[in-house]
Amino acid sequence: MRPPSSVLLDLDGTLVDSKPGIVASYDAALRDLGHVPDPGFDLTFVIGPVLGDVMGEVLAHYGDTRVDEAIAAYRRHYGETGIFGVAPYEGVPALLDTLRAGGAALYLATSKRTAFAARILEHLGLIGHFAGVYGSEPDGFRDHKPELIADIVKRHGLRPDESVMVGDRRYDVVGAHANGLRAVGALWGYGGREELEAAGVDLLADSPAALARLLA
Repeated sequence: MRPPSSVLLDLDGTLVDSKPGIVASYDAALRDLGHVPDPGFDLTFVIGPVLGDVMGEVLAHYGDTRVDEAIAAYRRHYGETGIFGVAPYEGVPALLDTLRAGGAALYLATSKRTAFAARILEHLGLIGHFAGVYGSEPDGFRDHKPELIADIVKRHGLRPDESVMVGDRRYDVVGAHANGLRAVGALWGYGGREELEAAGVDLLADSPAALARLLA
């Protein structure tokens, strides 16, 4: 494929393995509500979607409906501790270097709160690679990938036909296609090939190094 002029990148499951910190914060929220976290309940499905869209499913497992209270408890713990339970995937720093050296402008496009995403990139020493860092806001702005990507495209005057969205979940594919961008699936993340192909992903990469070769 022709090298894109702009690359939008998801965070969780694409640039970083954030599951340990996210799961720890869900467990802390459940304990705050008086529950004992069930170690057999796989929380992988919560990584990628908007927090408010999946918290109800988590609580339903415990027969609870206090979504707002659980979200507040989650964010308290995540902002203090869970945010640091994260590490970049092997090859990600080199990927970012390669894309920038090839002339691409990089933008973070995550469903995570913008402030949390920026802190993670700063903590990992990666924020300098990005021309912009965008996520959801407390008022609900940019909660979902279609509106998030639309805002980035408009804000920076990007050409959709010269841009790609890279992510590991179907939400990334849907958001990209809603705005006329190609979607590249990160197979090392949490979604998997079946989910990405069902969403209509355009291209797949099985490692950050393979993605660098594909886009550079």
